Amino acid sequence: MLEKIFKLRQFKTDVRTEVIAGLTTFMTMAYILFLNPNILSATGMDKNAVFFATAVAAGVVTLAMGLIVNYPIALAPGMGLNAYFAVVAANHVGMPWPAALGAVFISGIIFILLTVTQIRQLLVVAVPNSMKKAIIVGIGLFITMLGLKMAEIMVVKAGPVIPPTLDALKKLDGVATLRFFEWNFFIGSFASPDTLLALIGLVITAILMARRIKGSLLIGIILTTLIGIPMGVTKIAPGFHPFALPDLSRLAVGHLDIMGALHMGLWTVIFTFTFVELFDTFGTLVGTAGKAGLLDENGRSPRLGRAMLVDACGVSFGALMGTSTITAFIESTAGIAEGGRTGLTAVTTGVLFLLALVLAPIAGLIPDAATSPALIIVGLLMASAVKEIDFEDFSEGLPAFLTLILMPLTGSIANGIAAGILFYALLKLVTGRTKEVHWLMWVLTLIVLARYLFLAEH
Repeated sequence: MLEKIFKLRQFKTDVRTEVIAGLTTFMTMAYILFLNPNILSATGMDKNAVFFATAVAAGVVTLAMGLIVNYPIALAPGMGLNAYFAVVAANHVGMPWPAALGAVFISGIIFILLTVTQIRQLLVVAVPNSMKKAIIVGIGLFITMLGLKMAEIMVVKAGPVIPPTLDALKKLDGVATLRFFEWNFFIGSFASPDTLLALIGLVITAILMARRIKGSLLIGIILTTLIGIPMGVTKIAPGFHPFALPDLSRLAVGHLDIMGALHMGLWTVIFTFTFVELFDTFGTLVGTAGKAGLLDENGRSPRLGRAMLVDACGVSFGALMGTSTITAFIESTAGIAEGGRTGLTAVTTGVLFLLALVLAPIAGLIPDAATSPALIIVGLLMASAVKEIDFEDFSEGLPAFLTLILMPLTGSIANGIAAGILFYALLKLVTGRTKEVHWLMWVLTLIVLARYLFLAEH
């Protein structure tokens, strides 16, 4: 039965490998179940309602990705987009959160139209191979930096000599925009139990990987979580019970306000959701599918269109459930690194998200320090694609370099891809090599320019 659905032999895998891969993906993504409610609660939304929406939306859409597309890619409310959602719908100062959900729903409809009309699929053909490889590397660096921050191995502080400007520190929402000389990256304190546990976990997982132990990342997460108990990092509350349903009395299912989104002048918000999701999803799908070996030598796959359609429908479905934009998760690469190659990996992850509704206390035990080592190591595995980029050709090398370096340093996959598009078109134009540029790349260049000029004016 499973062989017929997922074609395990064709992809040279087996049930055990796929299930372990799905478990690993879930373990590295489980944080979103608890982080997303914390972020969206700033809008006035109920935490339990967001937890329910996160688990159900992630579970259902990930199951669809596995069963319909046969891809080992999991989806959940995207980091960054949920933060943007919280900002535009901040409690008492922003728009009502139902209107923000309406904006997310509309952006999903736009994605469905772009996918059905094959416009999104053309991206795979239009984007040059050097940038596709750079996207994989950039996502790897992005994941590594996320892991380092979660582990508090890397911390950001204001510069020790020149204090931050007063204007920067007075920014709204408590977010300071610091100039380059006003901040620095520092290594965290090894006296911190969280940092120490993350380092222990990194050593354990690295040894397992070096010894080629099957399920290294999953075993590393479990062992690190257990070690964290006596260290006080893995917190088990008195009277802990592994089975508990969240409070479902204030669900946000179907509470989106589409007309409110249209009538409140929210086209800027809708455009932002659409623009960021367009590049984030493209980058993540190509990056993860490429790492799994599911793309051909030209970086294409006949199933990528179906994956984009599931993703697009997932955006609107997530809004209906009551959460911010659902998107393909870069943490899927953790399961791919464990050998996940088919939709059985995604189905396993999806089922675990649904089970998390009753196993929420268990999922909540896993500390950031236990998952961060897996993210760091997955970053290494993805960064290996850098050797396939032609840096000798400057018109290929610089766009690729900007793509891969801006993703982690600006905290945005979309920023990296946008910079790569701009400089690829520019350098091919000035070197008289415009025939190498797909027509859609010129369209994307204009869209990127319009977007950032619009941002500059607002």
